[in-house]
Amino acid sequence: MLGTIRVVIADDEPLLRHGLGVLLKAGGGIDVVAEAGDGHAAIDAVNRHHPDVLLLDVQMPHLGGIDVLRMLPDPPPATAILTTFDLDDYVARALELGAQGFLLKDIEPETLVRAVRDLAAGGAVLDPRITARLLPRLRGAGVSLNKARALATLSARERQVLDLLGDGHPNARIASTLNLTEATVKSYVSATLTKLGVRNRVQAALLVHGVDVGCP
Repeated sequence: MLGTIRVVIADDEPLLRHGLGVLLKAGGGIDVVAEAGDGHAAIDAVNRHHPDVLLLDVQMPHLGGIDVLRMLPDPPPATAILTTFDLDDYVARALELGAQGFLLKDIEPETLVRAVRDLAAGGAVLDPRITARLLPRLRGAGVSLNKARALATLSARERQVLDLLGDGHPNARIASTLNLTEATVKSYVSATLTKLGVRNRVQAALLVHGVDVGCP
């Protein structure tokens, strides 16, 4: 069972930061430990507060979200990109750099709270509205031959786990669905990511949809 989830919100719009913070606090079990209005402040907040989750705008003054992703400590917090419909290229680059999902800024309150909880639990967050728009563009490059071969090496159980990752499920939900322990699921996830040569769960999830944003 997760304790209080610590969140940093980084966006250059004060009203948006405040609104997201209010919604998250109202959801219960979530503490917004810091807000940041630019990339430098975001890096400082992450280093100072060690959040579980970072909600990160890609377009901020002084230092953008893409550069922030490159400068996050290791291991980084679970990071979801806050985006709008006209920033598809930024989202694709963010996913290449290890972001674990993307959320539209007009997200419904209950969806936002669920997304943060899923991120903290190790899940991937793929807003279906932007996924539907983004995937056709990203599919153009297809899946590399190496990735296709790696997919073929997965065991039946690893493939089941990957398919559930593709739906954005965290370990606990996968464990319940497959009647496995969370420790066993964690082991399968680790083995699957290693075989596929991807950085995180969201890159693995996108492979299910025919999109390769990991290393070749």
